[in-house]
Formats: sequence, C-alpha cells, structure tokens
Amino acid sequence: MRPSRARGGPRCRGAGRGVASLERTGAPATLAEWLEFIQRQNPRAIDLELARVTAVYQRLGAPRPAPLVITIGGTNGKGSCVALLGSILGAAGFRVGAYTSPHLLRFNERLTIDAREVGDRDWCESFARVEAARGGEPLTYFEYATLAAAGLLAASGVDAALLEVGLGGRLDAVNAIPADAALIASIDLDHLDWLGPDRDSIGREKAGIFRPDRIAVCGDRDPPPAVARRAAEVGARYLQAGREFRAEPTGAVWAWHGPGRTLEALPRPGLAGAFQLDNAAACLAVLAGLGLLEQLPRAALDQGLSRARVAARLQRLAVEPEVFVDVAHNPGAARALAGWLADAPPAGAVDLVWGMLDTKDVAGFARALAPKVRRWYPASLAVPRGLSAAELAQRLPPGSRLGGCFERVEDALEHARRSAAPEDRILVAGSFHTAAAAARHLADPASAVPDG
Repeated sequence: MRPSRARGGPRCRGAGRGVASLERTGAPATLAEWLEFIQRQNPRAIDLELARVTAVYQRLGAPRPAPLVITIGGTNGKGSCVALLGSILGAAGFRVGAYTSPHLLRFNERLTIDAREVGDRDWCESFARVEAARGGEPLTYFEYATLAAAGLLAASGVDAALLEVGLGGRLDAVNAIPADAALIASIDLDHLDWLGPDRDSIGREKAGIFRPDRIAVCGDRDPPPAVARRAAEVGARYLQAGREFRAEPTGAVWAWHGPGRTLEALPRPGLAGAFQLDNAAACLAVLAGLGLLEQLPRAALDQGLSRARVAARLQRLAVEPEVFVDVAHNPGAARALAGWLADAPPAGAVDLVWGMLDTKDVAGFARALAPKVRRWYPASLAVPRGLSAAELAQRLPPGSRLGGCFERVEDALEHARRSAAPEDRILVAGSFHTAAAAARHLADPASAVPDG
C-alpha cells in the first residue's frame, strides 16, 4: 500500500452540506446539542449487541474508513497502541485517522486525522447522516459516535484508520466495521458484569475482533487459552507475544524479535513505563503481519516510537513536586503503575490523589499500589457511579496513611501539592474523570511541562 503524501487539515470531504436544512427542521445544530440528543436515544448507556449498529452501518453504505483498517482492543494499553501505530505510520508518510474513547476533556478528541481533532461542524454533519439512516434503531451514545466516525474517516481520504474498541470486542460497535488486522494489547479483570468473571471469559470476548485469514496479534505474554482458541476457530493468522515475537530491552534501547526478522537498537517508546515495550512490540508485530514493517524506513520506526504521545498515560503535568496523571482504573493498570514506580522512583515519596467509580475493583486497585504510596488523598467523583471519598477511604488496605478526604479532585490535588516536598511525586489516577479533573486544574501553561 502506498501512503498518500498529501497533507491537509481534518476537514472531511462533503462536510458542511446540510447545516442550513438541519436548522430549518429544528434538529440538533451544535455538537453539544447532538451529544445531548444521542445520549437520550437508548435508555441503556451500555447495550452490547451488533445487530443495531450493523443494520445502520449497512444503510449508510458500509463506509470503509480507510484502505487499511486496524482494530485495537484489550483491557489496558489500547490508547497507547493507537498512539504508537499512529506515530510510526505518520512518520512514514501515511495519512492516519484514529478513533479512540472515552475522551478526556473534549468529545472531539475521539477522532483525529493526521493527529488533529475533527471539528464540531464535521461531527454534526456526520451525526445527521447517521440519524437519517437510523430508522428508529435505539443506538447508544457509543454506537452513534462509532458510525459517525466511520463516515468521517471514509470521507477524509486517510490511508490508515486505527479503531479503538470501546468495551470487550465481540459485541462492541467497532466490531461492525471490517478490519485488516486486530490487536489485543492485554487481558485483565475489568467490566466483569459485561464480559465474564475470569480472564478466559474476558479473553474470548476480546478475541471476538479476530477475523478469518486476517492478522490477529496478542500483546499479552500470558493470555488465557480462549484467545488462541478463538484465533484457531475463525482461521485468523495469529501472532502471540513471547512466541512469534518479543521485546528484549538492553539499557536505553531495545530489540524486537519477530517472524524472520530482528530489529536492533530501537529507541524506547516516548510513553513512560517499561510496560510500553510490550505495547510497542505488539504494534511492530501487527505491521510485520501486514507486510508493512519491511517497507517502512528505519528512520520512521525510530521517530515514530520515540515521539509517540497520548494524554493522561503517565503524563507529567507539573514539577517540584512532580505531578503525573494516569487513567489507570483497574488492578492490572495499578500493577503497571507500581512497576513504573519501582523502575523510576522519585527522590522522595509518592502520594496518590485517587477517585474511582463503583463499577471497578477499588480494593484490588488499592492493594496493587499500597506498597508504593505514602499518603492517600481520596476524592469524590460527582458523576454517575462515582464513589465518595469516604467510601474510597473505607476500602484502603490496613495500615494505609490517609492525607484527608476531599469533595473534589482539584482540592485533593492542591492539598497534596502543599503537603509534599519538592522531591516528592504525586500520582493522580483511578478514572478518566479523575485524570480529566486534574488535567483541567493544571492546564495553566506556567505549571505544565511535556512528558519525558
């Protein structure tokens, strides 16, 4: 496949038509109005079923988002893999569209074209097309967004589309869109009510994005057996971390060993955490399986790996004391954070500003981080299913030191900053809502510094 060299903004061809007619009919006219409208069309926020979204996708003409489509699933690491793949392909001259969820600060973050967010007007136009094709189907918020994003990508002329799975895989709206390759970043316990009570059940749901005779990559080095079984059942071309490919760190660089090829002295990913090597290795396996890795210039690989960035994944937002924000919200992600703290400890102590939802394994999250945390600063989340600070404090492991309970993440963060020494580190984690509140609070450029 030849990448397009044309560079332009994220404006989509055909966008801009129909706004006047929408205004005349009284339909939603702004992005905020559309988001409020689509929130109301299905009484269930999560309604896992492919029939509805597939029917509307077909009525829309089944728009193919790009000549190359890669679907990215998993419990943790999805956003990082999208960032790594997008950065590598972009450095090689591909025009790349990326659809991710949830957003951190703005809905527009969910779709980027050439690393730029798609604007309100284009989203409104695409929502209008989905609504015209809906035919009464009770689409969920995520299903509307996924269908609208597919149309925007198809109209944009990108060379590659990276589609992040929302929840699970088999019945996720993203799985209604045919893909050339599928990547599962990791498999851990999360969303148990929807995906099953154990890793094997969850792995089977996530492996539902595998397709016959298409590349299927699993970046988890110890996946449950259901993943390989599913790949065999559908006849996917399966590549498994630790078997067909692996990452070998050596000091400041690393080597990738894959089918018939080794790449030496690769730069570490621009994303913090040793676990990002597993994500990077899985991304290179996808490119190798597609036959692209050998075609990409080495300079593009190096540049793409080292320059990859994604918001709120161990993102440093302040110094003296350091403040790192991460969207980790399950025990697996908490273990990864604990590993990062062990590998890159601060000169001082670590304090945690913490907010979570009641749908998560709060106690398991806390246990994973407890050995690394000096003081806990639980904060209430004023969102559906948000836990109060007092409820969080009750689930701390015995012997945990409480820095206080707070009604807002911002208050907890400021108290933690005032109580910390310059050499200490403050970690903000537990939910996208927690990370977003901290990011907004620290948005003043005078207090923010780039990651790394």
